[in-house]
Amino acid sequence: MARKALGLTDLRPGQLAAMTALAEGRDTLVVMPTGSGKSAIYQVPALLLRGPTLVVSPLIALQRDQVEALRSHDEDAVSLDAGTRAGKRTAAFESLREGETEFFFCAPEQLARPDVIQELAAAAPSLMVVDEAHCVSAWGHDFRPDYLRLGSVAQALGRPVIAALTATAAPPVRAEIAERLSMREHVEIVQGFDRPNISLEVRRMLDDPAPEIVTAVTAEPMPGIVYTASRKQTVRLSGLLSEAGVSAAAYHAGLRRAERDEVHGRFMAGELDVVVATNAFGMGIDKPDVRFVFHAEIPGSPDSYYQEIGRAGRDGQAAKALLFYRPEDLALQRYFTGGVPDPETLARVAEAVAESGSGSDRRGLRERTGLSPRRLTALLDLLERAGAVRLGARRVAPVPGAPGPREAADLARGLAERRRDVERTRLEMMRRYAETDDCRRRFLLGYFGEELAAACGNCDTCRAGTADRPQESGPFPMHAQVEHQAWGPGQVIQRGEDRVTVLFEEAGYRELHLDAVLEQHLLRETPP
Repeated sequence: MARKALGLTDLRPGQLAAMTALAEGRDTLVVMPTGSGKSAIYQVPALLLRGPTLVVSPLIALQRDQVEALRSHDEDAVSLDAGTRAGKRTAAFESLREGETEFFFCAPEQLARPDVIQELAAAAPSLMVVDEAHCVSAWGHDFRPDYLRLGSVAQALGRPVIAALTATAAPPVRAEIAERLSMREHVEIVQGFDRPNISLEVRRMLDDPAPEIVTAVTAEPMPGIVYTASRKQTVRLSGLLSEAGVSAAAYHAGLRRAERDEVHGRFMAGELDVVVATNAFGMGIDKPDVRFVFHAEIPGSPDSYYQEIGRAGRDGQAAKALLFYRPEDLALQRYFTGGVPDPETLARVAEAVAESGSGSDRRGLRERTGLSPRRLTALLDLLERAGAVRLGARRVAPVPGAPGPREAADLARGLAERRRDVERTRLEMMRRYAETDDCRRRFLLGYFGEELAAACGNCDTCRAGTADRPQESGPFPMHAQVEHQAWGPGQVIQRGEDRVTVLFEEAGYRELHLDAVLEQHLLRETPP
């Protein structure tokens, strides 16, 4: 089937297991690096399941690329976005109703429209694919509130089989994806995170790293990406690189769509050597010959860092990931994670839902609260988790017997504060990565729940000879289930000579000194 329909000559590790699970009607969560064939995972079983396939993707450009690729194999596919003209929109729904379209692509924002839900429900899709599924998770590095309604959308469409696909997801992200999408006894396929061809390096900086960044870029083979935390820095660094004779351009969310598309297109076509960007650049970038990814400041988590450096060396050839680390830059990332909604705004939203009686649509709530769609969706999610509202694909309704608006607001704010605190534990893990003298690859893979038995030999600490340590033995080995007196249950993800790192279900990532743990009996191992 794969060879005949899509021209595949062989399958990569994990593909067959995922295809088989979906073809058997089982919800499936797939974590595989970009370029490992995640699209084929849903395209093959889609042709075996009766009914069309809905593919939810946040990137219009990527949707169009996949539509063109499917059409090149004579498969009927259409995409729908906010810019689709009325005539094409009507034709897309007609082909869906007539059973002529097998693959229907759209962004999650489109699924907030009642007419889209109505048309899709009538077509009774057999498979719902959630691409970039980490966007559904508040634990994830690219959380997008528009993804929050996808679980209720699946119910409104008759609950098709769900395929959730992502390139990078640590254990808590995977757990939240499954929960948010209401996946049923799902199959989880995680294909190795290791990218051994990428050399890892950290440079500790005391002053402005810009001059060293320019020097480092000019010494590397092109093309490459430089990530920075602010829009202002993208302009500054791209200007300095241009002055040094490098063909460089800035990319950030503040540019007009046409400007962003131009930079993206020139980079993909090989007309730019370097893009200096915020994290707005990269999702869906599948350029195989990127030779380096540099970070001008420390990112907010190992999740985002690993996703971004994973854009280098997709052709399997040698590539480089270099982080310029200044401890004071941690303060900027703490600022980014510091915001929690004020209780007055939360109470206003809860009160608007309560006053609606049998429920209200999101447009009506936006009009009554004066909030943007994105902001409203995020607050409704918190209120739902506090037990005050019920989110449907089309309407938001109060929960009978739920706490009043003020109490619901306090509960929701508490959840937001916990989310912030967990985010900060992830930033602490990023600091540990930057400052460790152990093998950096072993540290990153451990964070994602994967064990690297020996030092990798392809990072700066390995080259310096500080990472060659034996495997640790004794209590609390890797992946051990444990319980802390205050923080509750968790899992060991790092085990060093004198410390242990645990991912707690409620408290996030915590690093504990082993002597204190043993002396004070802070942890106990529990049955898996």
